[in-house]
Amino acid sequence: MSDIAALLQQALTLHQAGDLQQAAGLYRQVLARQPQHFDALHLLGVVARQNGEAQAAVELISQALAIDANQALAHCNLGAALQDLGQSEAALASYQRAIALKPDYAMALHNRGNALRILGRLDAALLSYDAALAISPDYPEAFYHRGLCYQALGQSQAALDDYQQALQLRARYPQALCASGVAMHSLRQYEAAITYYESALRLQPDYAEAWCNRGSALHKLQEYEAALDSYQHALEIRPDYAKAHEYCGNVWRALEQPQQAIAAYQQALPCGGDASHLDYLLATLGVGATPATAPSAYVRQLFDQYAGHFDQHLQTVLGYQLPALLDAAITRQRPAQQLATLDAGCGTGLCGPYLRPYSHSLRGVDLSEKMLEQAAQTSLYDELTCAELSAYLLQQKARFDLIAAADVLVYLGDLTPVFYGASLALRSGGLFAFSVEQGSATQTDDFHLQASHRYAHSAGYLQRLAVQHGFAVAEMQAAIARQDKGEDIHIWVVVLKAREF
Repeated sequence: MSDIAALLQQALTLHQAGDLQQAAGLYRQVLARQPQHFDALHLLGVVARQNGEAQAAVELISQALAIDANQALAHCNLGAALQDLGQSEAALASYQRAIALKPDYAMALHNRGNALRILGRLDAALLSYDAALAISPDYPEAFYHRGLCYQALGQSQAALDDYQQALQLRARYPQALCASGVAMHSLRQYEAAITYYESALRLQPDYAEAWCNRGSALHKLQEYEAALDSYQHALEIRPDYAKAHEYCGNVWRALEQPQQAIAAYQQALPCGGDASHLDYLLATLGVGATPATAPSAYVRQLFDQYAGHFDQHLQTVLGYQLPALLDAAITRQRPAQQLATLDAGCGTGLCGPYLRPYSHSLRGVDLSEKMLEQAAQTSLYDELTCAELSAYLLQQKARFDLIAAADVLVYLGDLTPVFYGASLALRSGGLFAFSVEQGSATQTDDFHLQASHRYAHSAGYLQRLAVQHGFAVAEMQAAIARQDKGEDIHIWVVVLKAREF
């Protein structure tokens, strides 16, 4: 036994010194003499994980726990190996067992927070990080990962505060520096974001994500050539970096170089980029089939990012007139009594002040949670729901007198599902009021995906759909909704009336 103890101590000393190969050899010598030795199995599993062999780590640590299941450290290390394999639920269970055995185990609480965050259970993750920090206030990783959680919740300032705490505890922390840049980017402080990314890169020059994020901030500042250079650095480090290829495409679009943009998007596809999103981007450049709608994930992400400054940008920069235009059309057609109204694609609630005065109930539906958070602050809505519009309408049989959709259908090409849903959701004689962008005078198809990423629809298509779904066209007026890049955006403002029954 004394020989085994001496071997184990020698192995542990080498392990702590970073000599993993020699340590593993000695752990195996211990196991050759005593195959059921808990510490040797457990620590050999830790070495395996450190060597990137997560599956071997799981097997070895599980064997150790079969010998003694009351070791909190081993449960925590098993959870980490399971997390490496992407098995977050199993990892979470391991962390829970570690915490049950040792309630003040700060690392297990922190790791549990990571598992919960990856599983999307963000509120629970915050509580776990809080518990870890209550036990160990000088825990830079816990501040950093709690910051990531706040960032995922859209609370960029809280995230930045946590990253700063992490950096106070560990100044040379490239991940926290890069994350600080992301928070500054979200707060639209692009120069400050670039400073953080560059600080991270001074510590870790091969940090591909920091190069890519730096490029994104430079793009926002319209420093296009510098942005491309930054993306190229990212791709030199990681040639299969799908996001960097895609972002190169976005810069080439801004530079009005469509062929280079097409090539960049096509390079992103075999690198694991989101095929539906990239196919959509390619379609806006005339490559491939036109999708029936914009991908829901694309629309959700677009407006989640836009939520904080959506109203200001539309009203002061783009001269947005659509809520007033749609309200005027509704007012010309609506009955005198109060209405049960749906603001379809309500966004931040720009139409709410127009719809509320003649609505005894006003509900809103939108794909973007963050847009709905802004709408809730108006206190104009009786109910707000995060859902895809067509699916939502199918569940609302004869519930509304008015469905209003301002600047929503521009992200849908095929309008059949929405027209069908509206015909079910409206009561007898109800109104479906909406806007779409006008197709060009030469457009021959029903809908066309434009370079702006929005769909244009022909008047004939709208009229045909109205008849097919039992609507009468009460009003269809041409108008200008706003400006985009200095050009007027021409729209149709349409009010349809459902059949009476």
